[in-house]
Amino acid sequence: MLLALSPRPDINLSLIGSDAVRTEPLVAQETYFDAFGNRFSRIVAPTCGLTLWSDCIAKVDGRPDPVVADASLAPVHELPVETLQFLAPSRYCESDKLGDVAWSMFGFYPPGWQQVQAICDYVHEQTTFDYKFGRPTKTAYDVQIEKTGVCRDFAHLAISLCRAMNIPARYVSGYISDISGPESGPTDFCAWFEVFLDGAWHAFDARHNTPRIGRIQMVRGRDAADVAIITSFGAYDLTHFRVWTMGLTGDADDAALLETLERRPDTPALVFPSSAMIED
Repeated sequence: MLLALSPRPDINLSLIGSDAVRTEPLVAQETYFDAFGNRFSRIVAPTCGLTLWSDCIAKVDGRPDPVVADASLAPVHELPVETLQFLAPSRYCESDKLGDVAWSMFGFYPPGWQQVQAICDYVHEQTTFDYKFGRPTKTAYDVQIEKTGVCRDFAHLAISLCRAMNIPARYVSGYISDISGPESGPTDFCAWFEVFLDGAWHAFDARHNTPRIGRIQMVRGRDAADVAIITSFGAYDLTHFRVWTMGLTGDADDAALLETLERRPDTPALVFPSSAMIED
């Protein structure tokens, strides 16, 4: 199994406790980084069943996602070369199929923040969220036609429309809390996207469509195909899945926060039964 379950090392996150992926029973892990700088763990899962989990406290600045309303889009010939790969169609983001739609709907907006926000508004308003609408083969073009999806589908459609408008856009997945907004339903990892404007990457969230506090990036890439949470080379059954993210307030020091963490029950996040029991 290849596990993309750790925060990115380049987001300069102040952590209390360890963000390491822990296993029960204990198995050897190899850590590596992919072409996008994401941290992966490689393991060989035992046939006796496996629990994967991680739990720590992250210090964030307490501010919501910044809004830079006057951020502008550079012409393609002035973009940094490392952003160009985020202009091309990818596995789940068929921007080439959505070019006519994008330009007819958003071509009259000033290139930049207003254009991206208009795309976010459109995807948010015309797409119905429900877990029953998710499927591993669903692409941005499917979302545009069906008008349903989960958070990754919202991100894929928005990314595709941005790329069709020559706006570099990349897929991001990680933790998001309910600190700054209404509860978003059962806790889960969340997908959003980033665009490159005025020389920097900026977070947008077509699913929630409002600035949030405490986003913690785990992975980013061209789309979900690059950053699957688990890639398994063999059959398995997922029998339990839980993601928790909550806000802690007050001025407690690190030692007190660590004590809080140690008092929490060790609730497993991902549990797999014995692969020997699977017939395929």
